[in-house]
Amino acid sequence: MYRIFEYNPQLKAFSGDIDLRMHRYRETKQRLLQGKGNLNEFANGHNYFGFHHVDGGWIYREWAPNATQLYLTGDFNGWRWLDHPMTKLDNGVWELKLDGDGALWDGCKVKTIVDANTVRGERIPLYAKRVVQDKETLTFCCEVVDDKKTFKWTDKRFKGEDELYIYEAHVGMAQEEGKVSTYREFADITLPWIKESGYNTVQLMAIMEHPYYGSFGYQVSNFFAASSWFGKPEDLKYLVNKAHKLGIRVLLDVVHSHAVKNTAEGINMFDGTTWQFFHDGPKGEHPAWGTKCFNYGKDEVMHFLLSNLKFWMEEYHFDGFRFDGVTSMLYHDHGLGTSFDSNDKYFSLNTHVEAITYLQLANELIRQVNPKAVTIAEDMSGMPGMCLPIEEGGIGFDYRLAMGLPDMWIRTLKERCDEAWDIGAMWGDMCLRRPGEKTIAYVESHDQALVGDKTVIFRLADAAMYTDMNKDCHNSTIDRAIALHKMIRLFTLAGGGEGYLNFMGNEFGHPEWIDFPREGNGWSFHYCRRQWSLVKNGYLKYDWLSDFDKDMVRVTKEHRIFEQKMPDLLLLKNPEQTIVFYRNGLIFAFNFSPERSLTNVLVPIFDAQDYEVAFCSDDFKYGGNGLVHHITYPSKKFDGKHYIELYLPARTAIVLKACPTQK
Repeated sequence: MYRIFEYNPQLKAFSGDIDLRMHRYRETKQRLLQGKGNLNEFANGHNYFGFHHVDGGWIYREWAPNATQLYLTGDFNGWRWLDHPMTKLDNGVWELKLDGDGALWDGCKVKTIVDANTVRGERIPLYAKRVVQDKETLTFCCEVVDDKKTFKWTDKRFKGEDELYIYEAHVGMAQEEGKVSTYREFADITLPWIKESGYNTVQLMAIMEHPYYGSFGYQVSNFFAASSWFGKPEDLKYLVNKAHKLGIRVLLDVVHSHAVKNTAEGINMFDGTTWQFFHDGPKGEHPAWGTKCFNYGKDEVMHFLLSNLKFWMEEYHFDGFRFDGVTSMLYHDHGLGTSFDSNDKYFSLNTHVEAITYLQLANELIRQVNPKAVTIAEDMSGMPGMCLPIEEGGIGFDYRLAMGLPDMWIRTLKERCDEAWDIGAMWGDMCLRRPGEKTIAYVESHDQALVGDKTVIFRLADAAMYTDMNKDCHNSTIDRAIALHKMIRLFTLAGGGEGYLNFMGNEFGHPEWIDFPREGNGWSFHYCRRQWSLVKNGYLKYDWLSDFDKDMVRVTKEHRIFEQKMPDLLLLKNPEQTIVFYRNGLIFAFNFSPERSLTNVLVPIFDAQDYEVAFCSDDFKYGGNGLVHHITYPSKKFDGKHYIELYLPARTAIVLKACPTQK
């Protein structure tokens, strides 16, 4: 009996499905390995296929089982298509050997010519490590990367912090200048800000090569290529190495849930068939994203994707992955329109069992490559066991994103006036997570920062942000927005999970949405950047929000609040919109009422312990009114129980810690 049933006794009715999950995992691994070695030794496609500089020359290999002939063309042969035919080996593998160290070179532009189904055409090599776009023709080609070139890594002793405070970022829009920014600019300018802000993990979007900049990186064309939008491979290595020097873990937002349809730039129909990597027919088409869906039941696809994970960890020293679109992978209908309100929704003919097996094997491989690696699943369905170890009947992720929390905040802000906020229901959403499985809490997703949606600060302040953010300006709309922005973020971090995530700029309430350059906006970068000057010039209220965020992160990190998996509820007064809870040494007290301040609030505590204010959202340094005094709150005893007595002003959050002499 697997331990998943101890955490979820209601799943015993589906024990056959869990048994099938584990049987498929063992059977598939046995088939892939054929009794030899482990997944780490199996997932080496990148070391065999693609371009490799060997003693005395170069070897290029490709997998194209349906092709009738392959050729290599490029700068090295004057772009003559047929001068360098490849030799067909077994199992659909093609090979070309070129004598001489100078036969190819770093930066040499090449393409593969593929004959298939009586058609001859140009393609990008499947294992290309760098793909660039010609500025005049707008076509893409591969640039050879010399694997004999070495990068001087200095991160051998790097060890990330245990508790995750994640800063989600997009390299290209990370600077204030209206342009596509670079890996090195991010490393030299943005990483120090992330470090200063207290975040210990950066999650990078849009790193895998994508032909359309505005896709946010989620329509991948070349799985082994670091996006050339932001620089060269060594520039990305520089970024990761510098992050490690600063003590910051780096996660890759990996997209194995689908691939771009493009044939000229991507892997689709490389050998003339859809089924080389994807399902044929409607099963291979994602109806919402217009992309191709992988066939996870095919051994060669498993080899390609598993090798891809190992490549990013070995080549670029990524410390783990945030897996995009996991819900889409788990179900044949991609979870579109499905309400996961009963356990039978997880175990049905709609369940994509091959995808579950792939995710289990992916998590096992990642730990074999780096036992300290972190994996996070973007799954809104709540699949049981997603974040339990494989041997316990789980899928093996460390965390899932608490995707219900941003939805809860959107609903609350859109549908309820402040006086009607149901704090008890909100607390229920904070606590809604599966036993034994860890989640990453967050207030708002990066999607909410895009044109067509709204960030939390925009929902709170709207147009007043453009006119009334000067510190000497007083506006009730902005006062409300700033007060609630602080409270919402603290409530979510302290109550909602075992880790926390923030999207770049949201920590200080970045006022602009994201609108990538496109025809409709005249290909402008005006809204595709981050305006750091707003928080740094000293005249605007953004630095109040930034200072609050820094102290929120600092204090909760110092007390390692995530070590206590679930907070202890101390007081809930729903009519007064007040809640107080305890987590690993800190007391968090919130009064969400827009106008009702509460005096003499008795908060039950565990023992005769005096408390003091660690920080308060109403402090002057955060733009507050300074109504909460930083004094000692002595414990009091009534009817054999211990209490502290608080004054809770309206729209205020207070964090208290034990007095030093009593810790």
